[in-house]
Amino acid sequence: MAKQIQQASAALPARLPIFPLHSVLYPGGVLPLKIFEQRYMEMAKRCLKEGSLFGVCLIARGNEVGEPAEPHAVGSSARIEQWDMEQLGVLRVEARGGQRFRIRAQGTDALGLIHADVEWIAPEPLLPVPDAQANLLPLLRAIAEDIGPERWPPPHDFDDAAWVGYRYCEVLPIPALARQKLLELTDTISRLEIIQQYLNQRGVLS
Repeated sequence: MAKQIQQASAALPARLPIFPLHSVLYPGGVLPLKIFEQRYMEMAKRCLKEGSLFGVCLIARGNEVGEPAEPHAVGSSARIEQWDMEQLGVLRVEARGGQRFRIRAQGTDALGLIHADVEWIAPEPLLPVPDAQANLLPLLRAIAEDIGPERWPPPHDFDDAAWVGYRYCEVLPIPALARQKLLELTDTISRLEIIQQYLNQRGVLS
């Protein structure tokens, strides 16, 4: 049975353990992980004990398993919200994406876990979806209903242009590097415009 975690608020740390993946985590996104390598088991245990964050970055070079991969500089923090030890040596966790950061320096410990000094990227301002991009909303509402609350748990912030953009980025059939570029954008409306153009070119929007 999955364990729910009660989280206490804390100041953002200047240093994070990094979990490089072949996927991009966006603020507010849900990340299920199956953890079995010792370095990430130790990281997860520490995060659970301390209620602390870890960082998720797209892999620039390398693999998820084995030798430490080289991560892209911009990633999202993650906090474990649920966990379950389904069998000895295998930990399943569900983490939620938080604030974005940029890696300034990094090193690797004896277990092969990357630790990085990070600069936090300011959260995007709360902006409504502009009228020019309003045709994105009906489709996203339909996607949210189809996906269900496990992948997109409430609240659903359809009035928040950043939230709308991030959720589209999670489901568009685009390469991982394109997802990374959309994560790195700091202009909320530009992200929506790119998404709208992509969908218009494919005749998806009405």
